[in-house]
Amino acid sequence: MKLMNNISKRVVVKIGTSSLVQENGSLDREKMAGIIGQLAQIKQSGSDVILVSSGAIRAGMERLDLSERPKNMPDQQATAAVGQSVLMQTYTELLSQHAIIPGQILLTRDDFDHRIRYLNARNTLLRLLAFGCLPIVNENDTVATEEIKFGENDTLAALVAACADADLMMNLSDVDGLYDGDPRIDPTCKLIEEVPAITPEIERLAGGTHGLSGSGGMHTKIEAAKIATNSGVRMVIANAARPNVISDVVAGENIGTSFLASDIGLSHRKRWIAFGSRAKGSVVINDGAVQMLIKHGKSLLPAGVIDIDGPFKIGDLVAIVDASRREIARGLTNYSSIEIALIKGKHTSEIEILLGYKDYDEIIHRDNMALGM
Repeated sequence: MKLMNNISKRVVVKIGTSSLVQENGSLDREKMAGIIGQLAQIKQSGSDVILVSSGAIRAGMERLDLSERPKNMPDQQATAAVGQSVLMQTYTELLSQHAIIPGQILLTRDDFDHRIRYLNARNTLLRLLAFGCLPIVNENDTVATEEIKFGENDTLAALVAACADADLMMNLSDVDGLYDGDPRIDPTCKLIEEVPAITPEIERLAGGTHGLSGSGGMHTKIEAAKIATNSGVRMVIANAARPNVISDVVAGENIGTSFLASDIGLSHRKRWIAFGSRAKGSVVINDGAVQMLIKHGKSLLPAGVIDIDGPFKIGDLVAIVDASRREIARGLTNYSSIEIALIKGKHTSEIEILLGYKDYDEIIHRDNMALGM
């Protein structure tokens, strides 16, 4: 059955570690050749292709003859440094058989936190595609610490898809998709083929399913789907072991679970505000302000603020939360946490009296705000 007839113009394919290795943990060149063959076919049909690939640490373990995954950060970083070169060498050799040139991009969470670095990553991706290359993206495990790690490549792939204006993201691992129960416990549960919107019920179904080789579970895939779909990207969760899975999904076959893209995708600036950067603090607002933001699309004024969690500076990204601390939006603040503490709950006309100056009427302007996803 066909899900859609239009061929995707730009596709991001995320491959998990478990889909690249044999049972003994070593890289499976035959599996990788099958993946590259499908990507080459899609590219040759006229679509842009970006590959987000895990597997650097596993490849490094194989080259260094390590029987167990390193537990401390320096050993993980060193193992990834060895493995990333092995991974890229293998991909380069396989792509050369299809006359395709790869381009390696290694990213950390910091690269998305900073607006200029985010734009630089976007520009590099787009130029590589313009040159006819196939970008291969991975987390830069060699320098990433716990504070700046994505933790898994589901989030990275969704951010890349949003950043690069993809219209399809494939999240491939060792699971068939999202089920209405836990298939490990209940063999009668059914695969959910299509998710029009990510509701609390869908989030509850995600649970915490993990594969043996990777670091992500279904929960991280749902979080990735939020980023992708709200950025106008359809995301499909499917099993990488299914023959021709990539080619068939791109051709419109109804495979795995498809998360439909939002009808109104966020602008690039608001994608970065909503998903690219991490909040430095939060602003707590009253119920009236919640309604003004959500229902009427208004800016956040001092009168609606009841509390803050800081510290943060002017221009920092902050979360906007209701009285129960539920996040409803994110935005770039016009005032620091110290200044907001002085003007919270006050009218705009009182800002200059309280601070001695007034640079803005709004604490967060609507143009610099993305409603919670």
